[in-house]
Amino acid sequence: MMSSSVIDQTSSLSSQNILISSSNAPIVDFSVGSMPANYGYDESFSKEEDEDESNEETSQFKPRILIMGLRKSGKTSIKNVVFHKMEPTDTLFLDPTTKTNLEDISCCSFITFQVYDCSGQIDLFSDPTCDYNALLKGCGSLIFVIDAQDEDQYHDAITCLIQTVHKGYNINRSIKFEVFIHKVDGFPDEKKMEIYNEIQQRTSEMLVQQDGSDTMIQKIYLNYHLTSIYDHSIFEAFSKVVHKLIPQHRQLERLLDYLCNSCGLERAFLFDVASKIFIASDSLSPLDTQLYELCCDKIDLVLDISNIYAPNDIEGISSDDASYTCVKLNNELYLYMKQVNKFLAFVCVIRDEIFMENRGIMDYNLTLFKDSIKDILLAQQNMSLLANQTNLNQNINNTGSSGGQDLSQMANSLLGNI
Repeated sequence: MMSSSVIDQTSSLSSQNILISSSNAPIVDFSVGSMPANYGYDESFSKEEDEDESNEETSQFKPRILIMGLRKSGKTSIKNVVFHKMEPTDTLFLDPTTKTNLEDISCCSFITFQVYDCSGQIDLFSDPTCDYNALLKGCGSLIFVIDAQDEDQYHDAITCLIQTVHKGYNINRSIKFEVFIHKVDGFPDEKKMEIYNEIQQRTSEMLVQQDGSDTMIQKIYLNYHLTSIYDHSIFEAFSKVVHKLIPQHRQLERLLDYLCNSCGLERAFLFDVASKIFIASDSLSPLDTQLYELCCDKIDLVLDISNIYAPNDIEGISSDDASYTCVKLNNELYLYMKQVNKFLAFVCVIRDEIFMENRGIMDYNLTLFKDSIKDILLAQQNMSLLANQTNLNQNINNTGSSGGQDLSQMANSLLGNI
């Protein structure tokens, strides 16, 4: 277990338009505001994977997540633990879900989506009161939960999964399919991997049997996750699901890479402090589960202290954009956390000697990083307004050409400024 000691807390530095680099890291030239000159939105985010399957929800920046599975597989417990801070032990007293529940999740600057908690007691595709075509057409990600502790239900669960995948793929080919192999907290690591491999293999075999060839396996990619609400695996799995739904994820990841190279950071994360979902992380090294759990524990600690001492805003949220905390671990590493805004927090790991030498450089660059996040959020809001205005113009059958030209010029200007 890593021991730690709290160091200090200071205020942030003023922002300018260059990024300072330490002597041991490559210099990154910032020539457009606080962003690199080649920093922009990838073209892949402005195009649908299949134009025939495009829908209006993607332009509204509000994707839809469906949570499905057999009854008592843990779907509602997952939603409550991740998004409502429910204690895992309290989920034992939840009533069974008897209908499909819709909930808007807007707990973060980047996380804005709809979550549908589908009842396992109802067959979604045979229920006459449910329009599953409309439900799946606007779906960005479909999470299918399988109870790993109920081996007798594996066949039924996989059969239901295959049916759901076929229906979903035929209606909306851009759906991301995620399989949560849930309730694995009571198993040793060897047993977890055995269950993981068994479910994955049986699912692939049933896909081939139902399709009669390998065509469906080549078209559909299923992502498997071992999860439990009693540890941080459920937050890590949900983070990976959310990454695919955030249009700005690739840009945020690239920005964190620049920050790691410039400041000599070991790892860097951008967290949603409410749900402990990490919005993005650097791509320079693989994710360390133990490190992720340590970051989550630090966020919990800071939130608990902030709720006592920090003033609350009009929404009842304790936040201070100038605050940060620093913890020294017992392995010559520092765990550094800085508030980006009231929803987001930057957490990084840096070596002792680099932190002491480049403390000022890191604080300065983090100020620029915060400004860059604000620029991305502003661009997202402006693009959303443009999309809404375009839809409005189409609905009222505006035949004038000047309005369309103004919208096009505005969109090009926004993308050019990023």
